[in-house]
Amino acid sequence: TKDGVENYGYGGYGRGLDNEEIEKRKDDRFPVRGYWSSDSKKFIYQKTDSRHIKDLWVINSVAKKRPTLETYKYHMPGEKEYYKREVLIFDIPSKEINKVKLDPEEQQYISIFSKRRKPSSFSDDFRPTLLLSEKGKIYFHTISRDRQSLKICVADINTGEVQVLIEDKTNTYFYETKPVYLIKNETQMIHWSERDGWGHYYRYDINGNLINRITKGSYHSDNINYIDEKTNTMYFTAHGIDNSIDPYYEHTYKVSLTGGAPRVLNPGNFNTSTRPSDNHKYFINNYSRVNTPTKSELRSSDGSLVMNLEIADLSSLFEAGYQFPEPFKAKADDGITDIYGVMYKPFDFDENKKYPLLEYVYPGPQTESVNKSFSQRMDRLDRMAQLGFVVITLGNRGGHPDRSKWYHNYGYGNARDYGLADKKYVAEQLANRHSFIDINKVGIYGHSGGGFMSTAAILVYPDFFKVAYSQAGNHDNTMYNSWWAETHYGVKEKENKEGEVEWKIDIDKNPSLAKNLKGKLFLVTGDIDNNVHPGATIRMANELIKANKRFDFMLLPTQRHGFGNMTEYNFWLRADHFTKHLLGNNESSVDMNHINNQIPQSR
Repeated sequence: TKDGVENYGYGGYGRGLDNEEIEKRKDDRFPVRGYWSSDSKKFIYQKTDSRHIKDLWVINSVAKKRPTLETYKYHMPGEKEYYKREVLIFDIPSKEINKVKLDPEEQQYISIFSKRRKPSSFSDDFRPTLLLSEKGKIYFHTISRDRQSLKICVADINTGEVQVLIEDKTNTYFYETKPVYLIKNETQMIHWSERDGWGHYYRYDINGNLINRITKGSYHSDNINYIDEKTNTMYFTAHGIDNSIDPYYEHTYKVSLTGGAPRVLNPGNFNTSTRPSDNHKYFINNYSRVNTPTKSELRSSDGSLVMNLEIADLSSLFEAGYQFPEPFKAKADDGITDIYGVMYKPFDFDENKKYPLLEYVYPGPQTESVNKSFSQRMDRLDRMAQLGFVVITLGNRGGHPDRSKWYHNYGYGNARDYGLADKKYVAEQLANRHSFIDINKVGIYGHSGGGFMSTAAILVYPDFFKVAYSQAGNHDNTMYNSWWAETHYGVKEKENKEGEVEWKIDIDKNPSLAKNLKGKLFLVTGDIDNNVHPGATIRMANELIKANKRFDFMLLPTQRHGFGNMTEYNFWLRADHFTKHLLGNNESSVDMNHINNQIPQSR
């Protein structure tokens, strides 16, 4: 093709290049993500027109002699513009391009369904993506801008004509979606929906007529692993079927395509992850909790144990003094909903002492930062505990999508405050259970959404949360990306006096609470964060200054959203902040010797 133009082309370089680098690469050719037809004569791809989307910028002040500007398209909530998406069909023999017949205004989010790959192919150098259908059909779903209408569609690969097969509606939003699964020589399909308040699978004929429900009950059906059409059996993962264990623990089940009670294939009070063989006669089952080593075993497709494979050897950790963290359960602020968390203690823990409590938080709604399996990802929580704190991670209503839709959507329309009451109430319950927790010394910290939440917590409950450390927080969601903000706050289509469509959204922001600050707040952001723009943290700082508040602020040079090679520096900034204000330890040295001691010394 030669008709591509800037911000309306085929493929592209994405974000992360400054303007000088873009100019250098303007004549380069870039790959597109294509979906091949089964006969390899056509491929399907998306093309997006973002020319009308407004620009956003970050500046790298230390990259070169002269600071460099990075310009990128960034759509903010409530803006009338939108990404205009097209689905195109490229015919290899004729070199012709046809369009799938879509309405880009109505169908603003599009996801094309592809065929599943064999597990053994995951490490292959060449892994082509194939269309789901082998019969000249393109299956995909579309979601409206307000994310309250989801349509399962099919297009003819030769004509581009579209038929809507299934439409789901909700009064909150669609977040978790899954591709349809074609069976019976493409005469039937399986669709996942939360229409009854729980994630479940439904069987339809190929014209979109419901045949039957496959799964049903107060649990969350997750991913399909495999469907055995000879026995009419679906193998899938789920959460919460066994209500005697943590509902976040994942297990694998089998159920008849006609419905009925699912049967667990890898039971136990553990979180599991599985990987099937290509012929689906066997699967590897890895299972653990945060307080057990990971074990691996081989099971057959009927769930029977074939052999034990491996147990993680943690002996060196225990010789060094390591101790497992402790899972716990408490109640949400409503006194009814169960909240699950993990407690990390100092390895030299003394139950007769009093310890300040730190909460590491992430509010969701994508996930909750609570480990369920033993993992090296727990190391930074363990490290914070070794400074002399009891550290907890916990969920909250409005958090993880793997419970009920009510639980996940609890914060709809109030993405700032919805999880705070649960964070406070759980801390109070734990202090009532454990005399070693000093409830008068509670700190809170987090990154991204957790940065947003930790600042909100110290401003909404200023007499409870005494110290906060907030990293890369989206403190002002009027300038965050439209997908996240409009999804979780809710956006309404309205027509103004001139007959033009406007998108209305109400957003609660952290800066509006600046006057409430009583405790010790530290704000941190990367200066070239092109995900959560540093402007959100700067706006928070601006309102604190206007309110004549003392606070700490750090701008990390050359850092994106994850802080990259300054992660360790940030860790010790956070450690100093909490030890100073909760333990009374005022570090006098200007040198961060903990980091310096890790640098290899030359002779």
